[in-house]
Amino acid sequence: MRLRAPESGRCAAFHRWDSAAVGTPHPSSVAWRTADGTRLARKESGDNPPVAKVESPTDPVRIGWRGALPPLHGTQRLARVSAQHRAGYEVHDGARAFNAQPAPRFLKRGIDPAERPAVGDFVIIDLPTEAGDAPPHIVEVLPRRGALTRAAAGERYGRQVIAANIDVVLVLMGLDGRPNSRSINPARAERYLALIEGSHAQAVIVLTKSDKVEAEWVDEALQQLAARLPAGTPLHAINGKDACSVAVLDGYLKPGVTAVLVGSSGAGKSTLTNTLLGEARMATAATRASDDRGRHTTTHRALLLLPSGACLIDTPGMRELKLTGEEGLDVFADIDALATRCRFADCGHGNEPGCAVRAAIDAGELDAARFTHYLKLDSERGQQTEALEAQLHRKAQAKVQTRALRQLYRDRERK
Repeated sequence: MRLRAPESGRCAAFHRWDSAAVGTPHPSSVAWRTADGTRLARKESGDNPPVAKVESPTDPVRIGWRGALPPLHGTQRLARVSAQHRAGYEVHDGARAFNAQPAPRFLKRGIDPAERPAVGDFVIIDLPTEAGDAPPHIVEVLPRRGALTRAAAGERYGRQVIAANIDVVLVLMGLDGRPNSRSINPARAERYLALIEGSHAQAVIVLTKSDKVEAEWVDEALQQLAARLPAGTPLHAINGKDACSVAVLDGYLKPGVTAVLVGSSGAGKSTLTNTLLGEARMATAATRASDDRGRHTTTHRALLLLPSGACLIDTPGMRELKLTGEEGLDVFADIDALATRCRFADCGHGNEPGCAVRAAIDAGELDAARFTHYLKLDSERGQQTEALEAQLHRKAQAKVQTRALRQLYRDRERK
């Protein structure tokens, strides 16, 4: 378990990176702009979309692409989704950012939202050839090497893709906490780790705002998390406004790596993003003094190109983190291992004789609060698994009924 807190004092040197040329996300009402904000030229007569001319060579590696390029035909181009707005998407091809519309098949009713383009997706764009042609369109979403997902809010089961094709998930948790209270939430960190398991990305816990609390509390918070989380989970405490303090994260943000920032509102995601960029590009706001709740300064997910050569996805604050039902709960692998040593295979870990889990709790080898949280997440996972299976069953029935109706219509036409 790596425990690192920022060093005190001034840095010997301060390196300010020049930001890369990357498109800043625009409101949905603004369209047809390049990365530097310049509006693309239109024909003098009519309001046809402009030609998305990309004369400079693209750099797929700069947007995190690995390996050989996929087959591209004619005016097609490889790009990556950098932002999503109500009116469409913003994509980046490694040279510049421009707006694109999804192909009609992505807009069909009943399609799984997880199948639509998401921030971080690599996509194939069909570019217009003349000014009167259609705007750039996303015609294909390339296979993901992984995605961070959560169950969507609401009664009906659904999955929401937070970020696709990621390598590192930086989980930000503020050290300032509630007024006059020293408390960190290990249970929330465990929930994040459970969700991150299926993304094939490395989870890194980052405690922010170390400059606002005493050094003793920083050490105590790190120790609290170290006692609850699996051994080897990286833990860092930083001052997000100080480039020297943030430098401890450089090893996770190497060229070609894609990292995503997650955490509650007010955890300091936008502040950290600005420090990594070397400029104040993302809006920030102070937390409320009454309860230290954060304000939603980031309203949408945005992929940014860092000067280090990495890609960073900033996300809005997430208050609800529902499991999808597909988690393995590897964060509690030690509890599962203990359960195999129980006398009875169907042990409920209550008052059954020969329960290895209860014996570990009584001996102080297993934290009781951690076991209680494990039971809560395990129950939630079971409920979500049932909801997922029910949804798949409904979809299968709908397909059978659709095929039967089509066959019925064909038979009637033949008569």
